[in-house]
Amino acid sequence: MNVADSLRVASALERLGYQPSRSAEEADIIVLNTCVVRQSAEDKAYGRLHSLRPIKAQRPNLVVNLMGCLVGVKNHDHLKQRFPFVDVFSPPSDPGPLIAYLTQGESRNLEQSMTEERYAAMDGDLLLPLQERGRLVASHVPVVLGCSHACTFCIIPYRRGIERSRPAADILAEVHALAAQGVKEITLLGQIVDRYGKDNPNGPDLADLLHLVHQVEGIQRIRFLTSHPNWMNEKLLDTVAELPKVMPHIEVPIQAGSDEVLANMRRGYTADDYRRLIEKLRKRIPGVSIATDIIVGFPGETQAQFQQTYDLLAELKLDVAHIARYSTRPGTVAQRSLEDDVSDAEKWRRFRLVETLQEEIAAEIAARYMGETVEVLFEEKVRGRWRGRTSTNKLVFVETDQDLRGLVFPVRVTWTGPWSMQAALVTEPDLSLPVVF
Repeated sequence: MNVADSLRVASALERLGYQPSRSAEEADIIVLNTCVVRQSAEDKAYGRLHSLRPIKAQRPNLVVNLMGCLVGVKNHDHLKQRFPFVDVFSPPSDPGPLIAYLTQGESRNLEQSMTEERYAAMDGDLLLPLQERGRLVASHVPVVLGCSHACTFCIIPYRRGIERSRPAADILAEVHALAAQGVKEITLLGQIVDRYGKDNPNGPDLADLLHLVHQVEGIQRIRFLTSHPNWMNEKLLDTVAELPKVMPHIEVPIQAGSDEVLANMRRGYTADDYRRLIEKLRKRIPGVSIATDIIVGFPGETQAQFQQTYDLLAELKLDVAHIARYSTRPGTVAQRSLEDDVSDAEKWRRFRLVETLQEEIAAEIAARYMGETVEVLFEEKVRGRWRGRTSTNKLVFVETDQDLRGLVFPVRVTWTGPWSMQAALVTEPDLSLPVVF
């Protein structure tokens, strides 16, 4: 979500005539977009913010903009008092305050006179920053802002506000604009993306939205994240299975394998509910890859309860597990009512156990691709190798002098590891054909 927000800020600044800077020391404006989903992310944001103070002291005319979840959607006077050198404070997904600050008192043309409300609503006609136009292959499109589910560990509802579904017309306008600028893959984003449209019973749901995006010419691949087990319904599964542009990759967090821990998290399902969902996904979408999230060391989690999480992962053998050590987030239910009683050393021990297990599982799954021919959408060249992803979101590297950017091309897998694969071109691409952006 922050990647999408930052792209929008860059686009808004370019409309005002600004250009990207190579370093903070050379910039006229510095935007620090922040995440606070875990304590480590918040600590990193504060550290970077403190490092900007001497730059601002040397150049008083420099504009410093603090943005994102550290600011949140509510009162941030405490931040103004703590960081008086910050000029602008922007809530998540809202470049409006920065644009208003930069244009105050100026005689503005039509493009510059966009109101704060228009930016806050995330105007759909997104013009990519110049350096990304015709080069960005995969882009993120927020469709649900905020969250109202309020898991006991999660700070997102307090920092990004209540759940709001963007109008389908705005989303489609943005997708059309991205496709016209060369984007081939769209990922629809939401804290709980499969709740899209729940706040507007008369509008489309996520399955309907996928059908609409599927019709956009130029878009070749569609993904969505992150889902919640409780709203992965039959209609959505049928849509993923039936639409060829929607990739067979699902991100659906379990968070814990213990029913007691899940209840304390207020997740709203049991471990057996999750097992049945995974079985249904694999039956309805053959070859589907599945990613999950795990939190270790949640307040009160015993060794036996952690073992249930470990055993569940060993049983289900999911493609990806994003693992986090629990950290107390201010204002959450867990912070107010549960004691953070698992030591940091024990959290790290559990983290490493799950990490090692998942590495073994991922290596086992990847090994099945050895010698196989798969289609990869290539995004960029990194250290002399082209980087892309399969339909199941597996990372693939190919060495070639050909320009593969934006191409979906068959490759034969020659090496596999837990986190990436290497491959060779099956045939040389016909680059004489025109590329239309």
